[in-house]
Amino acid sequence: MSNADVVMYTTAVCPYCVAAKNFLKSKGASYREVRVDLDMEARMEMRERTKRTSVPQIFINGTHVGGFDDMVALDRAGGLASLLESTP
Repeated sequence: MSNADVVMYTTAVCPYCVAAKNFLKSKGASYREVRVDLDMEARMEMRERTKRTSVPQIFINGTHVGGFDDMVALDRAGGLASLLESTP
């Protein structure tokens, strides 16, 4: 089980958001979901933090991982496990 602080900015109708949630669950990681389709302040915060408008945007222990494809690429490169095993 992961001790990492995972924050994911999402919307309700985003298939990549669903894929990212399922991927994190498969890794034993819990996450806090921030719905940017329901909260305009959260959307502005996401854009400010990431300089991106697409979702999901994933942070692990404050480090911006990127979107779903970025997270999978990080996992394939061997970098995701160490992030998920670290504590904030």
